[in-house]
Amino acid sequence: MVKRLSLLALLLIQGVVYAQTPVQRLEQAYQALMADPQTKYAITSVCVLDANTGTLLFGRNQNVGLSTASTLKTITSATAFSLLGKDFRYETALAYTGNIQADGLLKGDLVIVGGGDPTLGSWRYAQSKEGTILTQWVKAIKEAGIRKIEGHVIGDDGLWGSQTTPDGWTWQDMGNYYGAGASALSWRENQFDIHLKAYRADSKVTILKTVPEMPYLTLVNELKPGAAGSGDNVYAYLPALGTTAYLRGTWATGIAKSGISAALPDPAFDAAFRLQDTLQHIGIPVSEAPETTRQLTAGQRPLPKITQKINTISSPSLTEIVFWFNKKSVNLYGEHLLKTLAWKAGKDATTKNGAATVINYWASKGMDKAALNIIDGSGLSPATRVTTFAMASILFQAQKESWFPVFYESLPENNGMKLKSGTIADVSAYAGYYTSNAGQKYIIVINSNNYSGSGISRKLFRVLDALK
Repeated sequence: MVKRLSLLALLLIQGVVYAQTPVQRLEQAYQALMADPQTKYAITSVCVLDANTGTLLFGRNQNVGLSTASTLKTITSATAFSLLGKDFRYETALAYTGNIQADGLLKGDLVIVGGGDPTLGSWRYAQSKEGTILTQWVKAIKEAGIRKIEGHVIGDDGLWGSQTTPDGWTWQDMGNYYGAGASALSWRENQFDIHLKAYRADSKVTILKTVPEMPYLTLVNELKPGAAGSGDNVYAYLPALGTTAYLRGTWATGIAKSGISAALPDPAFDAAFRLQDTLQHIGIPVSEAPETTRQLTAGQRPLPKITQKINTISSPSLTEIVFWFNKKSVNLYGEHLLKTLAWKAGKDATTKNGAATVINYWASKGMDKAALNIIDGSGLSPATRVTTFAMASILFQAQKESWFPVFYESLPENNGMKLKSGTIADVSAYAGYYTSNAGQKYIIVINSNNYSGSGISRKLFRVLDALK
């Protein structure tokens, strides 16, 4: 009889557990997270909306502004789709100044006119690869009858001014590929590779090579070998528009990866340099060194007047750009989109004006401006602070738009949900959508700032698992 009563009690307890609503399970899971030592000094916010009605189902600290990390990309891309349209494309022109003589001598300059395209020279798209772009340009130059150039190859980066990186970014980030700045003439996603090798015997890390070769940069090697298994702890300290990079940190002995990717400090110059180098190799000499509009301006020399455009390259569509922006969290794309929003609104193409454009757009949709303290477009800045309720509300509004299917498709899979992740120092966040097996649709934003240790993502997922 006692055994039967115990079994009955167990079944009743299990029945109570199974009868819990998702919101009740969320509360239990959230409280468990709050009791974890990792969150003792953290601020953790959760906001879950009914995706059909926008009703707040569960919220904790949902009106506290927190560093978003890359979950901010959901807001940047939703705004870009709204204001630019999913079919928007950038254009880059190749032109010349002066005139072409009968013998094929161009007495003037070749000019690559930047139009803000973040994909020019990118390996992610067949039509944008570096080799493909250079081949198109060479073909256009030959068809124009140019056989020799008495002048420069100029990278015209003047459309957006000279400040490429947002004010809120940290010195440790800016020289690395994920901290590459946005130029009106970006090239090869504004990055290059540095191959490294650690030698335990002589306690030295050697720079093997750069890809491509970077003859105009100086690399100062301050690296030390790390213990086997310690991985990549290398940072490149290379300011935008600089020419000297300091490599600091440790590189593990026996590490499988070949090296790191650093930020290209002057992409407009590199684009001009690569075109000129290509021309020299195929027998079209250029008499002067490559230059940029910025360099001309600094020397108080005007950009020569364009005589003729000979080629125009269109970027992939915004749909394709946002797919990679969210899928692979390409920070460069976010900063380009922010500047583009300001530019297309008729303002100076600055990060500050782009952020104001985003905030004002969502304020026109009923959002509280104070909940959107946006400093950049990618979320790399720890000073960007947005409430989880504001982000969830924008995700709710996005569902009503014609571009929503491609926006939704751009979000990665995390924990069996369509969630954009975000990670910077002591920040872990997720934002997106989930449909349960029962058919209930949710909008989810979860964010923890100032947590301790590592590996908190799986604990955030335990909270979200309450919705399954």
